[in-house]
Amino acid sequence: MIVRPLLAASLVALIAAAPPPKGLPPLTAQTQRSGGPIDPEQAKLQLDTVDLAIEVMPASQSIAGVATLDFTAKAQLTSLVIDLDRNLPVSAIAIDGKPLQRSAWVNPEGRLTITLPAPVPVDGKVTAKISYGGTPHVAVRAPWDGGFVWSKTPAGLPWIATAVQGEGCDLFWPCLDFPTAEPRSVDLHITVPKGLKAPSNGVLLGVDKLADGRTRWNWRARHPNMYAIALNIAPYEDITATYQSRFGNSFPMTYWYLPGEDKQARALFAEFAPTVDFFERTIGPYPFGDEKVGVVETPHKGMEHQTINGYGNEYAKAPEGFDWLFQHEFAHEWFANQLTVADWDDMWLHEGYATYMQPLYGRWREGEARYAAMMLASRADIINNAPIVSGKPRAEEDVYQGDRGGPGLDIYYKALWMLHTLRYLIGDQAFGDVTRLAVYGRIDPKPGNFAPRYCSTAEYQKIVEQVTGVDYRWFFDVYLRQAALPELVETRAGGKLTLSWKVPGNLPFPMPVDIQIDGRDTRLAMTGGSNTIDISPDAHVVVDPDSRILKRSIAVEDLQAWRAAMAAKATAK
Repeated sequence: MIVRPLLAASLVALIAAAPPPKGLPPLTAQTQRSGGPIDPEQAKLQLDTVDLAIEVMPASQSIAGVATLDFTAKAQLTSLVIDLDRNLPVSAIAIDGKPLQRSAWVNPEGRLTITLPAPVPVDGKVTAKISYGGTPHVAVRAPWDGGFVWSKTPAGLPWIATAVQGEGCDLFWPCLDFPTAEPRSVDLHITVPKGLKAPSNGVLLGVDKLADGRTRWNWRARHPNMYAIALNIAPYEDITATYQSRFGNSFPMTYWYLPGEDKQARALFAEFAPTVDFFERTIGPYPFGDEKVGVVETPHKGMEHQTINGYGNEYAKAPEGFDWLFQHEFAHEWFANQLTVADWDDMWLHEGYATYMQPLYGRWREGEARYAAMMLASRADIINNAPIVSGKPRAEEDVYQGDRGGPGLDIYYKALWMLHTLRYLIGDQAFGDVTRLAVYGRIDPKPGNFAPRYCSTAEYQKIVEQVTGVDYRWFFDVYLRQAALPELVETRAGGKLTLSWKVPGNLPFPMPVDIQIDGRDTRLAMTGGSNTIDISPDAHVVVDPDSRILKRSIAVEDLQAWRAAMAAKATAK
């Protein structure tokens, strides 16, 4: 390791001891789970605002926090049930400013239960101030496994991040760990050692310089989703510019990066403005224009932390000419942070849409050839082992992990192909209107006339019907609620060509099909699931010539089987 010659002695003192082993301290099953059926006692709570003060101490890989949570009672309350990892023991709690006796709370499994001094009636307000701290869980493989990442810069200084999508917000602050618990606002006060910076969510209210050299970074964010609150700490440098939106407003764009990376950082920052322009033209206004576009370099791959997206793609280059990971995480400002799923079961709305934005951006930049190349590159990643949607509340791990019966990566790649097929089916104008209604709740979004909202698969299906005037239940039943793909069977005899859909469970599937006959294009209606046309015996026929329909492919299945065999062979050596 080469230490920069200008490294000051005060910064050398920040060099931390080796971090605790990954995966420790261990988590309870309760803390590992995020989402799923909502606890009946937590269902009585509406989390209004959060004030979260956290000091991060790299030398001991520990934190100390004070969280002030304001609630409204949706039903009479005699207790507060709040998610918090028991590895962060609570030292004091006050309710409405009055300290509680130690016997008033318990947290045996990661669900902190506080007995209230008096019942709170329906629509009543209650404030809990919770002091806590300790050694937070260290991520095994962030961002796929949640927790803290205690890393070091090339100069040996602390480089710290959190990524908690999988296991949830309770890994480092007391919260309600399910998607629909978003508070109206969160104030963050992050205290770090001298020489470090702490970019975070929302608007920077100011930086307090403490007497001993530490600094406290004060941020305010509105309507953050529950896993989007993030800590990012390092001796960052930054680039900032003002974006002039096509909607008449302007907002800051900032990238925080490690020292010594000016050239790469400026090249990535040059992608910010055209990417914002693409999203604003394609979908609508940047949802957090009253705060900022923020990106921070992280020691993990990346994550859609609201207005402070994590980026750890090492400035990778690709033939499409833009950084897919930066673009994907930025897409989540619309599909995760503005539109938040009502339940983890609907996560395709986050991941499928965010993934679809990459080929759409390629199309916007270079045209249909780039779009087709990017779409086809993802086709072999569709697994079809489980339906994308189960129709019941699910925890995050039950969706993302295929070995737990979930759809796994199909919420990315199968969902992106489903959206590609839906756009083909209903047309660009209707698809754009559907997307805007899902994201903003209205077709005419403008800065100031919308707020972050929740959406579900059921609502999305209704939006498609509202926009098109057609009931497309058959489409969603086959693509979202069935594991296997529809198969298009071609039969050619003499001067006739018959196309028939073979669908799991014999479900209806009147998907029209484009065909090309001797270079001439035509679209076949498949109202009853099949159609027959007359062709000359020697005609050259190409079915679905532009690959607009997600359907079974024997070639893809053969490729996947070959890949599996090669992987097994390599493992056996």
